[in-house]
Amino acid sequence: MTGGTIARVPGALPLIGHTGGFLKSPLAFLQGLSAHGDLVEVRFGRKRVLVVCDPDLTQEMLRRDRVYDKGGPVYDRMREAAGNGLASCPSRDHRRQRRTIQPAFHHSRLPGYARMMTEVIDEAVGGWDGPEVDLSHETRSTASSVLLATLFGTAFAPEARDSLARDLETILRGGLRRAVLPDALSALPTPANLRYQRARRRARAMMAELIRGVRAGDGGGDSLFTTLVSEHGAGTGDHPMTDEELVDQAITMYVAGTETTAGVVCWALHLAAQHPQVGRRLADECRSVLGHRAATWEDLPHLPYTRQTLLEALRLNPPGWLITRLTTTDDARLGDHAVPRGSTIVYSAYLLGRLPARYEGPERFAPERWAPGTVGTKVPDGVFGGGARKCIGDEYALIEGVLMLATITARWDVRTAPDAPKRPHLPALTLNPTRLAATVTPAPKAPASAPDGSR
Repeated sequence: MTGGTIARVPGALPLIGHTGGFLKSPLAFLQGLSAHGDLVEVRFGRKRVLVVCDPDLTQEMLRRDRVYDKGGPVYDRMREAAGNGLASCPSRDHRRQRRTIQPAFHHSRLPGYARMMTEVIDEAVGGWDGPEVDLSHETRSTASSVLLATLFGTAFAPEARDSLARDLETILRGGLRRAVLPDALSALPTPANLRYQRARRRARAMMAELIRGVRAGDGGGDSLFTTLVSEHGAGTGDHPMTDEELVDQAITMYVAGTETTAGVVCWALHLAAQHPQVGRRLADECRSVLGHRAATWEDLPHLPYTRQTLLEALRLNPPGWLITRLTTTDDARLGDHAVPRGSTIVYSAYLLGRLPARYEGPERFAPERWAPGTVGTKVPDGVFGGGARKCIGDEYALIEGVLMLATITARWDVRTAPDAPKRPHLPALTLNPTRLAATVTPAPKAPASAPDGSR
């Protein structure tokens, strides 16, 4: 492709466009788009969608968040569940919301969150009942418990926690089809649509109950939502956050935190098990630093390969793999391309993470590519967004992921079947596996280290 021409991807069928090919194999479909240009056109039904296939062009779009605002079919589905939360709100609301929430994610608060993470992870991982476990369930359950503890400062009954996790999974899995199918089909009272709506209502009701508990003084004093509902945290000036707005934020943070961390830790464990050399190096690091104890904030500088393994799993299977934006101005441009107002634009961290021009041997699982000085970015392209809309909890998520991955690896030898999937086949709005069977056995005893990583 030359000049400012936006290439039309071949293979569109009458009436449905590329919808059939996308739904049949969405990841392979996306991965093949970069061969047609850096900005390409596909069609879902009669709807024209532009897909950005270049990391620099993606960052250009993300930096111009008022021109390329959050919108389009994926965000329409997110707003059904999360309302006008920080991740899904339009730019006119984003800056006020971000100023309100930012103090809860200030770097000075991360050590306190890490202490809560360690406590929850220690109990959850120590309670694994092997030898057979479902890694997907265990990592999601642990991440859910961590999020609820740090968000609300309270323990949650396992039954209620698991019910919430199931409802969010229903929302995420139903959301993908609702994003690409016509709105009229999403409104029909089909069993799938009814399950989706019931799950959405239950999840919001549960979060509303937790918010009322925080307002009543329940839970821990250092939790994230205690900060948000305090005198200085509930809003700025004469515009404090309402309970409805707080529910929107709670759903947003719960989905983003649980799904991101659970998915990447699950994939990291699986990929390390499938690559023995990586698995041995990861285990050696975790066990030499930790022995069998849980990882802490003080251990993080001593676990560099654990973080590299996490980042490589994040590159290969990013949870937020498909993101849409909406063009808001008449004179918008991306690189050499004119982009009409109202255009839906898609970018995919999955596509960007597999570009051969960006990553040597992109299909290869190679944590060493994230060693200092080897990659020009600190995290894989597109996984946490960029510009003013960069994920507010990115470092929180990475800290939790390292603590969880290190603690599991220090205590357990994890084995997954050679024929287990190395990538998801039927993704939802996230790429997390629905089930991943593993055999776990207690790790060999190793000398315990002090919490600061010293012997």
